[in-house]
Amino acid sequence: MSDKKLRYFPATPDRWKDIENLFGERGGCGGCWCMTWRQSASEFSANKGDKNRAKFQAIVKKGAEPGVLAYDGDEPVGWCAVAPRDQFPRLENSRVWARVDDQPVWSITCLFVKKGFRNKGLSSKLIEAATKLAKKQGAKIVEAYPQDLKGKRLPDAFVWTGLAGAFVKAGFEEAARRSEQKPIMRKKIN
Repeated sequence: MSDKKLRYFPATPDRWKDIENLFGERGGCGGCWCMTWRQSASEFSANKGDKNRAKFQAIVKKGAEPGVLAYDGDEPVGWCAVAPRDQFPRLENSRVWARVDDQPVWSITCLFVKKGFRNKGLSSKLIEAATKLAKKQGAKIVEAYPQDLKGKRLPDAFVWTGLAGAFVKAGFEEAARRSEQKPIMRKKIN
């Protein structure tokens, strides 16, 4: 993977097949289809798999541009979700990730990198691309909810909100911490 070959594009209706190819039959991780934060826990469980896929496809087909895809040549290799925080009711109801203040923020809620492209710095590049997309759509602050593992390792499936170090590398700073391993990080954009 060469940085020069990597390209980033918003998730638009014409890129739906690329999303399907990247996420695979399992929908990224266990039937998620990037719908975890967009539903209550019970709704998410009831919709796992094909129902979540259809719900996410409807969001993309509306032209909402709910995130950014990374490509190595023509191959989709990474995903970063970003949208206004109020589109994620599960965040709104979280004690750990409760709002820091009343500022309107956009939230980065999910990163997915294809095997073979992990641990090579792609996450911070995706975060930068998602921040640019949010700025283009009027965001002034982008917020994220990564894991801060302090040198520990978790299986890849458990770090889908990203790692704090990738956000620091992309210019984010800690805004709050209500759990030892789960900071709220922010970047103000002009």
